[in-house]
Amino acid sequence: MSVSKRCFLPGVLGALVAALGPGPSEARTATTAVVTIEALPGTIVRWSVPGTKRCSVGTRSWAALQETCYYPIDLLQKPAVLRVSRHGAGPAGYARISVLASAHGSEDITLGDTPQANPSPVDLRRNASDQALVDKLWTRREGPARFTLPLGSPASPSSEGKGFGVTWIFNGKPESSEVHSGADYALAAGTPVTALADGTAVLAEDLFFTGNAVFIDHGDGLISMYFHLSELKVQKGQDVKKGEPLGLVGSTGRVTGPHLHLGVRWHGARIDPRLLLEDPARIPALGP
Repeated sequence: MSVSKRCFLPGVLGALVAALGPGPSEARTATTAVVTIEALPGTIVRWSVPGTKRCSVGTRSWAALQETCYYPIDLLQKPAVLRVSRHGAGPAGYARISVLASAHGSEDITLGDTPQANPSPVDLRRNASDQALVDKLWTRREGPARFTLPLGSPASPSSEGKGFGVTWIFNGKPESSEVHSGADYALAAGTPVTALADGTAVLAEDLFFTGNAVFIDHGDGLISMYFHLSELKVQKGQDVKKGEPLGLVGSTGRVTGPHLHLGVRWHGARIDPRLLLEDPARIPALGP
């Protein structure tokens, strides 16, 4: 048996959900209907059932957060149907997430005559080294969650985060395009930037394109990122508390002016950080 579910996701008006029948293992194990829900890349789907202890998508699994499974959809995920499940008290539950094509659009960005706009071979080698350093963070072992939802604000006062998922085209050169994997906050230079939740600074360093950057591991596979800072207030390996200053808003790296780039990865998926700053009840949900 399969059923359809209608939901409204950020950027999707009147999303229609297609029903798919259960796979062989689902038909043998699950006693509830298999629901399919649609989602855009970079968003989240939740599934709240009392007694839920573990969640999985494909071959990857993790502990539930307060008896709720949160399934983050990577920003670069191509259209596909993802099979998800929840386990705990009672029979296992199965569902499917139909990932739609990205609809974020593009925008031209004009950069000044800086090394980040016209990187030399030496700059590119430095960036490759930076990326190798950052890539190691995505394979870290996932520890216990040190946060609850919603997360805290990255600054006070803050502003509206913009630009997530948009393809930036730098100086009119399509070959230099890049999908923007965070939200940009227009804040005055020198504004304190604060941790979204308790965690450990796993990287705090000046990187070529991101400038002064801080990466915080909050457990449960959640890593938050704060870029373009003028000054760093933490060091690698340092434990931080929710709301603790991490640095100051600046314009280091590839920028057109002072702002904060806030990004998050959850279970390896690049998602819109703004979704975690709001009431989790607003995240589209699968039925029990």
